[in-house]
Amino acid sequence: MTTEEAGRAFGDMPADEFRKHGHAMVEWIARFMEHSERLPVLARVAPGDILHALPESAPEAAEAFEAIIADFDRILMPGMTHWNHPGFMAYFSITASAPGVLADFVASALNQQAMLWRTSPSATELEAVVMGWLRRLIGLPDAFEGVIYDTASISSLHAIAAAREAAVPQVRTRGLAGRADVPRLRVYCSDQAHSSIEKGVILAGLGQEGLRKIPSDAEYRMRTDALRAAIAEDRASGMRPIAVVATVGTTSTTSVDPVAAIADLCEAEGLWLHVDSAYAGVAAMLPEHAHILAGADRADSLVVNPHKWLFTPFDLSAFFCRRMDVVRQAFSLVPDYLTTPDAARNLMDTGIQLGRRFRSLKLWMILRYFGAEGVRARLRYHIDLAQRFAGWVDADPDFERLAPAPFSVVCFRARPAGRERTEEELARLNEAILKRVNDSGEIFISHTVLRGRFTLRVAIGNLQTTDRHVRRAWELVREALEAESA
Repeated sequence: MTTEEAGRAFGDMPADEFRKHGHAMVEWIARFMEHSERLPVLARVAPGDILHALPESAPEAAEAFEAIIADFDRILMPGMTHWNHPGFMAYFSITASAPGVLADFVASALNQQAMLWRTSPSATELEAVVMGWLRRLIGLPDAFEGVIYDTASISSLHAIAAAREAAVPQVRTRGLAGRADVPRLRVYCSDQAHSSIEKGVILAGLGQEGLRKIPSDAEYRMRTDALRAAIAEDRASGMRPIAVVATVGTTSTTSVDPVAAIADLCEAEGLWLHVDSAYAGVAAMLPEHAHILAGADRADSLVVNPHKWLFTPFDLSAFFCRRMDVVRQAFSLVPDYLTTPDAARNLMDTGIQLGRRFRSLKLWMILRYFGAEGVRARLRYHIDLAQRFAGWVDADPDFERLAPAPFSVVCFRARPAGRERTEEELARLNEAILKRVNDSGEIFISHTVLRGRFTLRVAIGNLQTTDRHVRRAWELVREALEAESA
């Protein structure tokens, strides 16, 4: 075999073959997105089914792409929980919109690694442009610099690390262990904050005891009076408070902490304020909901996830920081082989990742395809659908709503009239309702626990979800209660 023959034999899939399979895959994706409702929303497999259906070792010989796709359809598709299904109403409903899917297709082909400006000028500068667009859409001032991470967990981790950098002298070089000059550090969040905050505190070396969870009020918002008292108590005991995490759209109930009042307290106490608005932040694009980020302009950092409610294929988390110099101070580390003469921003300096995908391309295409006006119309529609569902719950004597519904999530439970039940009995009843609804294959909803009460959650946010799907969800919930009461 000549060198030229070896190059052809050992190269990639030939272009003609790629065209054939690529067109077939586009057709497959189009059919799936058009008819996803025909599939059961929740996977129909048991643990281990897929594992045991696949060989333990990789094949020695090359296989035909047709055979690979056939196994994908036969083995993997039954194990898919369809987040792109109009009946997906669990957790935070998301959509991988068509323009975003196409952008991901192109980004994969371009295979950009945007660690340095010179390794991808377009990816680096488009990220700055798109983050500027999003920043202005949600009403943050230009003082906030933006960078894209994968998830809010990583965004919040960077915020906690930056707060530690700002509060502890030489922490980057000397660390925390064995330092007599550094007391125990404390971060604060509400008892409704996402578990990623606790993980971030652990990873920052503060330990779980370094996080103090502040009680929430009757509407599941952080109590500022309790926060103030906790900070004073910790200072008096010799601890060093360094940061507060306020949440706009808590995970269980989507409640909104009093950001402005918390910002006042953080300014007075010299604490880093991070706002976790991963789910609800995009709602600030709506003039009638702009108030949810009141006070966020005085935060040090904020996160919003376009992959939650801005129709962006997973993953894309937008991190905004008013003190990005502190983030760079904490994370920038440039070895000799990555030094360049370019007078430009290098994305690798803004976090723990060296490699960075071309994530901004999909958000750029989505914002252009739908336009800000189109995005706002869709957000309003989802909120309207949730309000209708909440109205049906409120009007039914056999159900009760357990939290406010400011956005597109409704927390409720069955509590049949005419008979008193213990909390344990109500929990068993609602767990049974949840199972019946999810076993239908039409709708997938999730649950949480609020003040010890097992709670059902309906989360609306998929582009394909309509009034028909929300009505069907309510019908299935009602039918499940009737079946369990028979």
